[in-house]
Amino acid sequence: MTRHQKRLAVPNSWPVERKTQTFTVKAGAGPHGEAGVPLVVLLRDVLGYVDSTKEARYALNNDSVLVNGDAVSDEQRPIGMFDILAFPVRGEFFRVFPDEGGRLALTPVDEESAGSRLGKVTNKTVVPGGDVQLTLHDGTNVRVDAGTEYDTKDSVVVDNESKEVVAHFEYEEGALVTAIAGQHAGRIGEIETIDVTLGSGSNTVVVGDGEDRYETVEEYVVVIDENFTDDDADESDADDAADDVDEATGDDADDVDDAADDVDEATGDDADEAGETDE
Repeated sequence: MTRHQKRLAVPNSWPVERKTQTFTVKAGAGPHGEAGVPLVVLLRDVLGYVDSTKEARYALNNDSVLVNGDAVSDEQRPIGMFDILAFPVRGEFFRVFPDEGGRLALTPVDEESAGSRLGKVTNKTVVPGGDVQLTLHDGTNVRVDAGTEYDTKDSVVVDNESKEVVAHFEYEEGALVTAIAGQHAGRIGEIETIDVTLGSGSNTVVVGDGEDRYETVEEYVVVIDENFTDDDADESDADDAADDVDEATGDDADDVDDAADDVDEATGDDADEAGETDE
């Protein structure tokens, strides 16, 4: 197996420029499979916190970078969907989330939200002792009590410290989901219908996002909760507030201009009257 990775051959989810250079860092063994992005790519090419792999290694050896609550020392460690990237010294926390087009993007979150991560259940087995083992989309295995009801395609929230399930979201009609692949990647909406396809074909879902709807295969959607939409709402509120400030500033500027025009007119009238008096 080659140790090289050409930029033109990287998965579409990687947030790297394809034509600036020939090669990039190859992802090492770890979670997320081939879709995982090497940690050094995020630190160097996306965040700009380091300028080289050597600087990234120095930062990682100082335990200044946490992935899902654990210190990471391997700069090639794959980072993928819904991972939590934390920089405690800087007080910055990010969640890996797909943007429009399917590219992985880093979404800023607060420290409380960074204490847990989302995972899609891809497999469910019974282990010796009667407990149930859930396999998540990144390969993580989580044990739960046999009496609890989980199913594949559901989503769970795993605490980064205790590694236990703290929340469960069922895959069903009316559930809030986001598309993680395909031409609708990054769009969030509620499942309207789940259409079961007879045979070996993939089941399809119809998702409505308020103004529009789209159809995709169920492998491309992940159930999420409302916390994933709060950041977008906060950004929209901030933009609206900025627009209000701009409008208010513009109105004040117009008032100042009107007052200046009034002063100029009054000054001109006084000058005309003075000229008439001299005559």
